[in-house]
Amino acid sequence: MKSPENILTESALLYDSVKLLATALQDLDQSQSITMPSISCQTESQWQFGSSLMNYMRPITFRGLTGLVDFDQFGHRSSFTLDVMTITDNGLQKIGYWSGSQPSQPLNISEEWRDNYSIMSLANQTLTVTTIINAPYCMLKDSSATKVGNDRFEGYIVDVIDELSKMLGFKYKFKLVDDNAYGVKNESGYWNGLIGEIINGKADIAIVDLTITSKRAEAVDFTLPFMNTGISILFKKPTTKVTTLFSFLSPFSNVVWVYVLAAYVGVSSILFIVGRLSPYEWDNPHPCRQEDFVLENNFSLTNSFFFTIGSLMQQGSDLTPKAMSTRAIAGIWYFFTLIMISSYTANLAAFLTVEKVIYPIESADELSLQSTIEYGCLASGSTKSFFQDSNITTFKRMWNFMKNRDVFMSKNDEGKKRVQKGNYAYLMESASIEYIVERNCNLTQIGGLLDTKGYGIATKKNSRHRNLLSQSILKLQETGRLHMLKEKWWKQKKGGGQCAEDSKKSSSVTALKIDNVGGVFVVLLGGLSLAFFVAICEFMWKSRKSTTGCETMCEEMINDLKFSFACQSKSKPGRKKTYQTNVNNSSNYNSLSQPQIIRAQHFNKIDY
Repeated sequence: MKSPENILTESALLYDSVKLLATALQDLDQSQSITMPSISCQTESQWQFGSSLMNYMRPITFRGLTGLVDFDQFGHRSSFTLDVMTITDNGLQKIGYWSGSQPSQPLNISEEWRDNYSIMSLANQTLTVTTIINAPYCMLKDSSATKVGNDRFEGYIVDVIDELSKMLGFKYKFKLVDDNAYGVKNESGYWNGLIGEIINGKADIAIVDLTITSKRAEAVDFTLPFMNTGISILFKKPTTKVTTLFSFLSPFSNVVWVYVLAAYVGVSSILFIVGRLSPYEWDNPHPCRQEDFVLENNFSLTNSFFFTIGSLMQQGSDLTPKAMSTRAIAGIWYFFTLIMISSYTANLAAFLTVEKVIYPIESADELSLQSTIEYGCLASGSTKSFFQDSNITTFKRMWNFMKNRDVFMSKNDEGKKRVQKGNYAYLMESASIEYIVERNCNLTQIGGLLDTKGYGIATKKNSRHRNLLSQSILKLQETGRLHMLKEKWWKQKKGGGQCAEDSKKSSSVTALKIDNVGGVFVVLLGGLSLAFFVAICEFMWKSRKSTTGCETMCEEMINDLKFSFACQSKSKPGRKKTYQTNVNNSSNYNSLSQPQIIRAQHFNKIDY
């Protein structure tokens, strides 16, 4: 059997449980004769010796694989000990224990780990906090010249440190970094900026928009991030309105225009076919001339196209459908043009009133493929290290462009000012870009995030402050306090929110796509199908009354269609039938008493 050190916890507990059950059954069997009835899942009857077995299990005590096994009067296991473990760079490590025999007692943490987990370890201590002036994280108050100490500063991280101090009970003292740098490792292996001051012991913690990176994590420890962000592009909005010669086509997308053109051609063609097929569209142009057997149809191919384009342009025409089928086509086409013209007019007004801005770049990839617009980042920070160490082709191309030009800035504020001059893009964290564009309406963020990172509080390596600060940051996140502080300093304080109305006014207008107007095309298609069906019914009804039997109804329809497509003439000859009305002598006896001449009347009837 394996040694207890190599057995899983579940296996050890199972072993001790089976041993306890076997011992209790043995004692029960010796005291009285027990029977084991058959077990069925269909019944809920209890075993008559169950309570006795439980009573025999309570007083049993033995040392098993999980330690001492014994129970209290309620049947709960009482004498056991749990080891408290933590994860270190070398794996799991025991830092204390908890005893089940004394559940009301706190954890017993070893001396070397106690300061890392005791909330009182920071009480009444004064921490030196190093930071950098960078809005909105840390700023000098307007009246800072007349104030001293912490009263000179305000900003997001000032409020965060104040919240942490209230939770952990420590005092703090802000200190501006000497070289105004965040922290970069030079060729000699030394760190400058905030990271350097933590390593050299000039400060206990460092907090600002300090990005957590793998290189920095080798030199210092970081708490959990109090803000998530990523690199993006700050750029100036174009000031000129972009106009094109064919701006009138903007309300509809190219696909919709193709569909409209196809609908125009399709409806015109179907109107021509149905107009030729329906017998009610063929009329005698001279009804008073009975000897004239020529019929005319106004819906020729050219007239059909003219009728639909006239309706589409809301100008109308002198053509009027007579048959029910052609009227159905005209009605559904009128409905189609009503919806499309209304949608076009409404969206055209939006395009004319809303300024459409086209940016010369839309992403980092487009920025890297051009050389007209210069771009850069902070000279000492994680953004520069990101491009310098990246193996992605786009970012390597951008680094090769930046390193040979004077595009690096000593402060983010300098980068913002250069962007405002034009023809320059500044690469910085999106959280800072969000703060800038809230207050500078002529600036905007281009594209999405190039990476994902977080801002954390830097402490010394293996510092006992890190775990306590991380736990407190989690509590601030869970209560929503960090979100409230960000809303305060990004959108309310220092001119925040002044570009909110501007962003609403400059909201982009998009062309209507087929998803927006697809329903009206479906209705048009259904209406055309119905009209075609009505035309066939009209032809069949008329043919039934006028066919001579020499040709079937289908043959007559085919002949008419052949004539329609083969001959573009708007007239065709009709067929004559003579009907003679005879005089019934018996019924008209009285009228015959007078001398009259009764002539047979001939009526011309044209069949189709």
